[in-house]
Amino acid sequence: MKQCDFIFMLTRNDRTVPDAARHVETACKAGIRHIGFKDVGLPFTALRDLTRQIRAGSASIYLEVVSLDRESEIRSVEAAVDLGVDYLLGGTHVEDVVRLLEDSKIRYYPFPGRIVGHPSILMGSTSDIVASARTLAAYSGVHGLDLLAYRSANDGPSLIKAVCSAIDKPVIIAGSVDRPERIEAIRKGGAAGFTVGTSALDGRFPGGGPNLDDQLAAIAGFAG
Repeated sequence: MKQCDFIFMLTRNDRTVPDAARHVETACKAGIRHIGFKDVGLPFTALRDLTRQIRAGSASIYLEVVSLDRESEIRSVEAAVDLGVDYLLGGTHVEDVVRLLEDSKIRYYPFPGRIVGHPSILMGSTSDIVASARTLAAYSGVHGLDLLAYRSANDGPSLIKAVCSAIDKPVIIAGSVDRPERIEAIRKGGAAGFTVGTSALDGRFPGGGPNLDDQLAAIAGFAG
């Protein structure tokens, strides 16, 4: 079974936390090499500082878009380009985003399926979501997908397997990855990585203490 990338998100309930900079320091000392934040919760100047801090810690930088309207998403994409992040996760306005990222080196992983609300929820049947995944993966400017498998009414492990087997691009599982069993299902399903934010910050994972450094070590161990 291949290893999945553990992407530590500096977020709680789909918002970047005010003390994100402190958590970056902890994560980098723990050897975490994939760190991200959301497009809501902190002003742009603070996100710029976070980007510099993560880069200095030799980690890849992920920005996940949770804004649902087109105008907000475009502003977030423009911010991602300005910040120089490595990966742009989420969002739903794919044609607009592909065009905006055309001259950048950012790797783009949009949400398949229909996304509603905040925190984001994935709507639709497994077949609908797989069809959406195939459509998105056909874009040359789409490098992978950001799947809210555990924010769906569908069976999470089955949905992960269905989407990963339907496309030939990497899939990251985001949202409510809050226990070892879900990480195991993500790995078995063929996903390339997964994000954890709230659960790590709140000390929910077993196998480690409640402190963030212990949580990060435990989650990294479950990732393989």
